[in-house]
Amino acid sequence: MAVQVRWTKTAGSASDKFQETSIFNETLRIERIQRVQGGRYYCKAENGVGVPAIKSIRVDVQYLDQPVLTVHQTISDVRGSYYQEKTVFLRCTVNSNPPARFIWKRGNSPIEQSKDNGVDIYEPLYTQGETKVLKLKNLRPQDFANYTCQVSVRNVCDIPDSGVTFQLTNATSPPALRLSVNETLVVNPGDDVTLSCEVTGGEPPPVVSWSRYPNPLPPNAQVRGGSLTMRSVTPRDSGFYNCTAVNNVGNPAKRNVNLIVRVMRNITFQITPDSNKDSETIQMGRDLKLSCHVDALPQDKVNYTWYKNGVSVQPSDSLVLLRSDPDMAPGTSSLEIIDMKFRDQATYSCVAGFLGSAVQELRVDVNITQSSVTPPVLSVPPGGSLVTVPEGSVAELVCLVEGKPRPPVLWSRADKDLPMPSGDWLVETRDGRLRLTNVTRDLSGSYRCQTAPYNGLNIKKREAQVQLNVQFAPLVDPVFQDVRSPSYRPVVLRCAVLKTNPTRLAGATWMLNGALLRSQGVELQDAAELQVDKLGPGNNGTYECRVSNGVGSSSCVFNVSARAYNPEFYYDTPNPIRIQKENRNYTYNLQWTQKEPGAVDRVIGYWITVRQKKQTMLSKQVDVKEPQKGVLLSYTIQDLRIPLSYEVRLIPITMFGQGDAATRIIQYSEPYNYPRPSDRVCGFEDEKLCGFSQDRGDVFDWTRQNALTQNHKRSPNTGPSTDPSGTNEGYYMYIEASRPRELGDKARLLSPLYNVTGVKGKGSTRTAYCVSFYYHMYGKHIGSLNVLFRVKSIATVDTLAWTRTGNQGPSWKQANITINPSGPFQVVFEGVRGNGYEGDIAIDEISVTKGGCKLDNSISNTAVLIGGASVPLPLPLCPLLVVLLSCALLLSR
Repeated sequence: MAVQVRWTKTAGSASDKFQETSIFNETLRIERIQRVQGGRYYCKAENGVGVPAIKSIRVDVQYLDQPVLTVHQTISDVRGSYYQEKTVFLRCTVNSNPPARFIWKRGNSPIEQSKDNGVDIYEPLYTQGETKVLKLKNLRPQDFANYTCQVSVRNVCDIPDSGVTFQLTNATSPPALRLSVNETLVVNPGDDVTLSCEVTGGEPPPVVSWSRYPNPLPPNAQVRGGSLTMRSVTPRDSGFYNCTAVNNVGNPAKRNVNLIVRVMRNITFQITPDSNKDSETIQMGRDLKLSCHVDALPQDKVNYTWYKNGVSVQPSDSLVLLRSDPDMAPGTSSLEIIDMKFRDQATYSCVAGFLGSAVQELRVDVNITQSSVTPPVLSVPPGGSLVTVPEGSVAELVCLVEGKPRPPVLWSRADKDLPMPSGDWLVETRDGRLRLTNVTRDLSGSYRCQTAPYNGLNIKKREAQVQLNVQFAPLVDPVFQDVRSPSYRPVVLRCAVLKTNPTRLAGATWMLNGALLRSQGVELQDAAELQVDKLGPGNNGTYECRVSNGVGSSSCVFNVSARAYNPEFYYDTPNPIRIQKENRNYTYNLQWTQKEPGAVDRVIGYWITVRQKKQTMLSKQVDVKEPQKGVLLSYTIQDLRIPLSYEVRLIPITMFGQGDAATRIIQYSEPYNYPRPSDRVCGFEDEKLCGFSQDRGDVFDWTRQNALTQNHKRSPNTGPSTDPSGTNEGYYMYIEASRPRELGDKARLLSPLYNVTGVKGKGSTRTAYCVSFYYHMYGKHIGSLNVLFRVKSIATVDTLAWTRTGNQGPSWKQANITINPSGPFQVVFEGVRGNGYEGDIAIDEISVTKGGCKLDNSISNTAVLIGGASVPLPLPLCPLLVVLLSCALLLSR
């Protein structure tokens, strides 16, 4: 029996419309997932037997927006007129998932509420962790400063921290605006329009922006300062335009303009016989009403003029003009003929236009006689009540209409609350023929045709229905399946037909590796089966079952093999390395589990290959006992050289032969833990910069160069001529102070992240680390070199550890800094450009060692191993990824 599977989601469907298909074990694919698509998804399967089967899965999309910092001031009188208290609220808001952690800073120093009675930090009610307020009570001189709100989701999905800064002064004030035009502006098509918003107040200076509701700004719109200009406007440019001034103080200042571009289109008429007599024909002595409507903007400014046989109609007892007919749609004009006489049979004309406007008038003529107006008749041609077409073809549905005047025919879906394929709920056809191209199976069903109430008699509508039957190739399951089996065991392959139209199947064909095996009839059956008696070397491969129903065919594909599944590496091995101190080598304890070991013949060993830069270092078979699911296997790889990386390839072996392979990268990479002092220093000789990286949040980057590669046009009397060792070949990192750099521009170089494993504590009880480096600061425009350590905790905090400013002489100098970080940390080298172009700064020979700085610069021989790995993506998820939700259902037939 056919199965229908539907995916739905709490607070809405899983996509723009319900997924309505009938695929067993169906997968719902969400491309470039957005935050609004997070939630719980349900798949419901039903086949008309018993209770539907329902399963659900929760998708949690993680993200962190840029925070928004707004400032609000409250001034109130206290104790009469003795003094005033001014309180300022700095409100930091951010959208994130999971909830963000906040940290406030004044300047570069974190604000701690317990150490400053003049501040209060709290979370407002009903903000769900999205807002943190810094309250400055009774402003003091030191409160006028730069304030930074920093937010963090603790690096989930590799989302970095974010921050925003606001400068609070005694002149801080909210924005104010003045609009140059009226709030409603009506113009002719083709006019040039300029809308201006003038800023009349606000500190810091507000930023003015223009927007449009509900559509975006037109492509031809130009925004300059506070002015919005559009050339040769068209009716598409009509809408509500919003001018907004924002400086993050108080509430934004807003002004709105409703721009209306005059337009008239689609004039229609209606003939209404005497409704009091329930009449559908024109009769002498009865009343008759002619109505005229035009789609226009602005609707209330349309002027209607009626003519009889070319002469303007003058209101009388027998001819009544209605400017706005209350019985019709708004903006409809009617001419009522009272007690119709033979003299009233004539040609009536309705002309619609705007007074004094260049917009062209529209006209419609209606001939009124007893013989020229007859009620419509709607019918379906013989054999046209059922239209059957194959999927992907063209379908034409026909409803014939007769009558004077002949009204249009309106089409809609009859049996489902769904729009037409065009997206409209009603589709008008002049001749009653509805043409659908590239039809799909979901377009099957009943379609209603009915006479329109306009451009003809306004009477009871005539209706008919046409059934559309879209035939399609069989829907089969599985589309693809990987089948593993022990050797010389029977294997049964089953291709199930879930849904097909027509239901009568023509047959099924089985093939192996493209060669025909057999054909079989599956008339009135719902599956085709093939049994492989003994799985051996000669019948491994790709099996295809092709099922046809006369309209098309679909295939089930089975990859049948006795190959073992791939091994799965274990990345959390305790103490994965052992360092050999007498040389630069180390050993690595490789651990893994076998995926589905019982699915095939017993795994007797593994072929392990270790390669370094395409050169094979190790290739051998490792024998093992029979692996058990989830049980770790291990092998020690020896004689690996620091700091090289290696590719490890692991292949299971059975009596059948080699199975699927798995590959990973291992590398000993922490630069501050090399066993010998001569190996610990980062001289930037490698392009990989020893794991250092440029900060994406700075203004410009540090540059790697040596005396041979430096720019010969560099600024004179500045920068080093060699590295600290005095060689021309030695590399170093430097910042170039020449154009386009400006005073205060910053470049930051970040070290790798160092893990802190010592005893937690404060101050001297924390594990100490020594940062040693050489610096070169020579030139009359030298700015500053700062060294900070960045600690990763609830939020990222940069702490200044060392600084130098100005000319330090023509030679390299060494600095040694002892730091006591409270958690995992990075060292940040920040170069700040001075007030001129002779201000290059360089650094080199950097080392980070465990223990405080000593005269002999000795180091500790501890290390951390980083393994390059491919990790499966779990839920929760990051935005802009592809999500596949699989709904596996076991159904009884």
